[in-house]
Amino acid sequence: MSADDSLRDILARQLDWRDAHATFDAAVQDVPAAHRGTRPPGLAHSLWELLEHLRITQRDILDFCADPAYREPKWPDDYWPATPAPPSPEAWDQSAAAFRADREALKRLAADRSIDLYAAIPHGSGQTYLRELLLVAGHSSYHVGQIVLVRQMLGIWP
Repeated sequence: MSADDSLRDILARQLDWRDAHATFDAAVQDVPAAHRGTRPPGLAHSLWELLEHLRITQRDILDFCADPAYREPKWPDDYWPATPAPPSPEAWDQSAAAFRADREALKRLAADRSIDLYAAIPHGSGQTYLRELLLVAGHSSYHVGQIVLVRQMLGIWP
């Protein structure tokens, strides 16, 4: 296996966090609907806010990497949901499914040998594909950890 193949494999695995972290799927699995919009005392975000922030931010990074017409959303307003609770019971599952689909698209981007991971993204301001993949992996890992913490504080972590 070449160094490039090894790097691409590591990046794809980091997007799934199966090595040393709780996975996204474990963190969002079996969350009772009644707890999805609860902000535990002393914490700033509910489980819904964290899930949606993960989805929105990951999608933003995917769009930045893939769309030459990309326009940066307004920080922080466009990166967080408007309410602590999901707007419907189905919204939780839809958000998690969209996160998974975009994660798979990022994994495909990482594996795409036609993309030079060290190249600057043409419509960016110096960011590379490698930087964006590492950014989304680190950001997602951080917030998945927060989801686990919120679930622990709510008494709903296995």
